[in-house]
Amino acid sequence: MIRPALFMLVPLLAACNVHSKNSADAGENVSIHADESGHIAFNLPIVEGQVKVPAGMMRNGNFDIDGVKLMPGSSVTGFNVNAGDKGATVDMSFTNPASPDEVRSYFLGHFKEKGVQAALAGDSVTGKSKDGSPFMIHVSPGATGSKGIISVQAKS
Repeated sequence: MIRPALFMLVPLLAACNVHSKNSADAGENVSIHADESGHIAFNLPIVEGQVKVPAGMMRNGNFDIDGVKLMPGSSVTGFNVNAGDKGATVDMSFTNPASPDEVRSYFLGHFKEKGVQAALAGDSVTGKSKDGSPFMIHVSPGATGSKGIISVQAKS
């Protein structure tokens, strides 16, 4: 079952720009950046490169913090992952047709239901996941509703 999935990756990788790295110079840091148009850049300890995926793959991203998912109607517009030996930071941007107040209320209510520590801090919802990782969800007016950035920090 895994083998056919690997063969499906060959055309995708053939269309990308990938360069191997000298493992002695690689370090342990990892970074991945993706935007809403489907451009993904990655820098891993042994390889770095860029790949283009269909833009629609980003819109329906599945994300949750302790069981709290994005508000229905949301579209993922990008993400960044930076990880190293001291921890990781994940930033994910999204849009939603609801007002910023409705989006913040959605998150606050659902975090409360799940027993996750969260509070309103200006235009943001801040808190700590059940494993102690701090997060912030900044929500502001967007072109058609609201736009937001979810930031989660995990320490090693």
